[in-house]
Amino acid sequence: MRDGFITVAVATPEVAVADCAHNAQATADLIAQAADRGVKVLVLPELGLTAYTCGDLFLQPTLLRGAEAALETVLEATKGKDLVAAVGLPVAAGGCLYNCAALCQNGRILGLVPKVHVPNYSEFYEKRHFTPAPAETMAVTLCGQTVPLGAKLLFPCRDIPELVLGVEICEDLWVPDPPSNHLALAGATVLLNLSASNEILGKAPYRRSLVAGQSARLSAAYLYACAGEGESTTDLVFSGHDLIAENGTILAEQRFETGLLVTEIDVQKLDQERRRMGNVAGGCPGCDLIPFSLTVTETKLTRPVAPMPFVPDDLEHRASTCEEIFHLAAQGLKKRLRHTHAAGAVIGLSGGLDSTLALLITARAFDLLGRDRKDILAVTMPCFGTTDRTLQNALTLARQLGAEIRTVPIGETVQSHFRDIGQSMDDHDVTFENGQARERTQVLMDLANQNGGLVVGTGDLSELALGWATYNGDHMSMYGVNASIPKTLVRHLVDYAARESRDEALTRVLRDILDTPVSPELLPPEEGQIAQKTEDLVGPYTLHDFFLYYAIRWAFPPSKVYRLARYALSDQFDDATILHWLQTFYRRFFTQQFKRSCLPDGPKVGSVTLSPRGDWRMPSDAVRALWQAELDRLEAKQ
Repeated sequence: MRDGFITVAVATPEVAVADCAHNAQATADLIAQAADRGVKVLVLPELGLTAYTCGDLFLQPTLLRGAEAALETVLEATKGKDLVAAVGLPVAAGGCLYNCAALCQNGRILGLVPKVHVPNYSEFYEKRHFTPAPAETMAVTLCGQTVPLGAKLLFPCRDIPELVLGVEICEDLWVPDPPSNHLALAGATVLLNLSASNEILGKAPYRRSLVAGQSARLSAAYLYACAGEGESTTDLVFSGHDLIAENGTILAEQRFETGLLVTEIDVQKLDQERRRMGNVAGGCPGCDLIPFSLTVTETKLTRPVAPMPFVPDDLEHRASTCEEIFHLAAQGLKKRLRHTHAAGAVIGLSGGLDSTLALLITARAFDLLGRDRKDILAVTMPCFGTTDRTLQNALTLARQLGAEIRTVPIGETVQSHFRDIGQSMDDHDVTFENGQARERTQVLMDLANQNGGLVVGTGDLSELALGWATYNGDHMSMYGVNASIPKTLVRHLVDYAARESRDEALTRVLRDILDTPVSPELLPPEEGQIAQKTEDLVGPYTLHDFFLYYAIRWAFPPSKVYRLARYALSDQFDDATILHWLQTFYRRFFTQQFKRSCLPDGPKVGSVTLSPRGDWRMPSDAVRALWQAELDRLEAKQ
């Protein structure tokens, strides 16, 4: 529960139609299992204490008394358990019968939430038995307890302010304006749905999209428990389609199974997203609050946490993502070229991943414009650190893509400049490195002027986060097509291009570029090989992209980022390594903001960008002391 993680579960018991004692015991068994697994919120299906398919038996007082007795069994089962269980049963009150969810904790009914939208079409005839939820909350007596019954009940946790439960039942989700909309606006972050949705062809994907979409729209977690085994199959089949979603992502799912479906939700993440977007207002207009308590403990993580959050795990999804990114970036460049009436594009081509991706995107933009790729000027500028491998790869790449090639050796120019400023060629310091980068940028800008062209930038999102760029050198361009693409994704985009290419020579050179160590090549080679490897200097991009995603996109504090990194990447890095580079990430991110404050334009293609005109606004002189103090505490614990 620390860091906002709450273990939750949905469950489908095997019911027996109208056998309330059997159903109560099945429910009690699931409650015991859930408690043993550390579950704090458990949701069971609609009318699960009677079964959903009782038909006109719902009008029999005998069944209603059996349901109440079953609820007493369930309440007894919750005693001494540190969880809230939502179970379904019919409740008679005020001359009406309501299809209700009873929220139970430690032998007490917290409240009864009746179904708002009672269906009466096709196979559904619930209005024959049930009345829609009353307009106002009422008090009812059930199992010897006087409890509130109403659709506008919220259940906030005293100990975890971000955990607020709201409840709706089955059909409520399928209508144009679900009750969960209003519950979320009133403050609910975790929405519970007790359902008995039957199964027909094509309904499961639609149901899945409803659950995922509602959780995304409301920046909420959505726990959906569905009736299954044991329901009457006279005319219908029930699949027990259980789902747990968080902010648009399905975290866990089961179908045609019974038992618990367990995972963790992150209520801090949901709270942060709501504050960032400002689309779900706080306060509780028209809702009654029923607080409850939970013991705050450490939550063991089992939920999926991708080691490379910017890169889809599924190969098919990854391919479609890569194609979409290429198209988005090319569309952005296409517009900029057309708007500026540029005669062409100028790209500094190093033979590395970033400039390769920029050239691939530029080639696609020219194709979209219907222009000859000969109007792309690919410029190689060999200097002190350039290896024959990268130079030849750059030349081959430009040739295979149909760009014009120009080689401008800059060594003599840089040496002349060093003599002018008194820089020793033997001193391989930052001036030695940056002098080359700035000379390359000057060459590109001047060639663009000569040709009426536009300099296409090659720096990626990861480099911008770390400030791994020479100010007014490779930091600058006229349009940065890679600006919102992190390094881990750059690699997969180039790999995608290699796999999709029908040109064997192009595929070969792309493969060799992928196999080349990432390097700025600013220091002299050692025996013809690259001497300067970026990841040896600033750290593994796998880690930095992970840090970037969770520290910036989700604003997680250092301790939570560290915890997630240890969980997701422990098979690649030990704890000390993760913490070391996390320290580096925060140090560089804060000190290098001045470079991000004056970035050239570039298209946003993903959920994270550091554009000073877009998603990220930060003063260049912000102090990292608060973040560093937390990092120091982590280090002290090692």
